[in-house]
Amino acid sequence: MLTAPQLKTTRLALRPLSQQDLPAFTLYRQQPEVARYQGWSDYDMGKAEALLNAQLGGTFGAADSWFQMAIVDKDTDALLGDLALHFIDENQLEIGFTLAPQHQGQGLAKEALTCLLDWYLLQSAGHRVTAICDTENLASWRLLQALGFRREAHWVENIFFKGAWGSEYQYALLAREWRSRPVGIL
Repeated sequence: MLTAPQLKTTRLALRPLSQQDLPAFTLYRQQPEVARYQGWSDYDMGKAEALLNAQLGGTFGAADSWFQMAIVDKDTDALLGDLALHFIDENQLEIGFTLAPQHQGQGLAKEALTCLLDWYLLQSAGHRVTAICDTENLASWRLLQALGFRREAHWVENIFFKGAWGSEYQYALLAREWRSRPVGIL
């Protein structure tokens, strides 16, 4: 079983979501531009507390479990966004990522995901990482492609989402692909 990591990058720290993060977490998840491609339409402190309590009652890395990592400023510990980790089994991870609007467009998601991929695929011996995103979420799928993920599926109108049929892409990355990426790709 894995242990929840405490990871650092040049600008960021990645750590388990905590009670102190919930006000900021709730605030950015309430914003329509953040919720647009997410599975929620409204978000409140009760939902944030329920998510955290479910996480605290679980085992990090257990098959078919979800875990939320906080993306924080390394120096101030201020919450900037979060990473959702779905441990499909002991060798496969599905990821999601969300940044507060004021922290988007600064390369923070790429920095956080690079750190997470290094930890999971290189240090923890994970085999495969996947991600699913709305086909209209250009920033997300462009980021995944920039990180070396390959598009494996394009599901056309496969999900009834917020009152309309939506389409999704599935991306994947293998540990051997991550290890063999050209130097300087990131």
